[in-house]
Amino acid sequence: MNILVVLKQTFDTEEKITIQNGQISEDGVEFIINPYDEYAVEEAIKLKEEHGGEVTVVTVGPDRAESALRTALAMGADKAVLVDDEELFGDEFTTAKVLAAVAKKEGFDIIIGGQMAVDSGAAQGGPRLAEELGINHVSTAVKLEVNGTAVRVERDIEGDLEVVETALPVLITAQQGLNEPRYPSLPGIMKAKKKPLDRLTADDLGLSAADVKAKTEIVDQYLPPKKQAGRILSGELSEQVSELVQLLRNEAKVI
Repeated sequence: MNILVVLKQTFDTEEKITIQNGQISEDGVEFIINPYDEYAVEEAIKLKEEHGGEVTVVTVGPDRAESALRTALAMGADKAVLVDDEELFGDEFTTAKVLAAVAKKEGFDIIIGGQMAVDSGAAQGGPRLAEELGINHVSTAVKLEVNGTAVRVERDIEGDLEVVETALPVLITAQQGLNEPRYPSLPGIMKAKKKPLDRLTADDLGLSAADVKAKTEIVDQYLPPKKQAGRILSGELSEQVSELVQLLRNEAKVI
């Protein structure tokens, strides 16, 4: 089974976000594999252990993203692909186009990714990639079973489960609860240093900047305003109600 895992390198979830000149500062920041993508890597390795085959991890990003791929290789993936060409960086549309080109180049039976990235929360990556490839996709999976070419997925739907049956090839996005990602072992870390990691450019994928030009543009980024301390009303209940109405009308301006 040829298993493709698409992942993203994101800020550590404990990092404090700072904005400088309208851009998110990366100074001194620790980067990790997007937590939802860790579930995807683990599930891919479990599928390989059960059915055999090969796991390829792929990301689009700058040179620093190699560390995320090496972590996935240390967990048990077999090889990695890094698209580190700035001409191919952009929004979700761009990334889906680029990943589709990689998937066609590498080949696949199943593609697994996280249901969303914790930095953007867009949850567009998986569905967009599946549409580019013309294959079925099932999102927010909490259980995955593959039997031959038949695929059975239990997916999270706000407090309940939905069972979806489909067939390979298919794209699955992983939700928390799908599995418990393993920690890379010391032997795994040592082996990861020798596993193949290919770096691809626009020319390698037969793409141009015009082919994948972003459809959206970030015009500004800013932190939410600091919360002000709450106000405690005192006095008789009727007085509190009257004061509350005045505050809502004159200060909060919501009535």
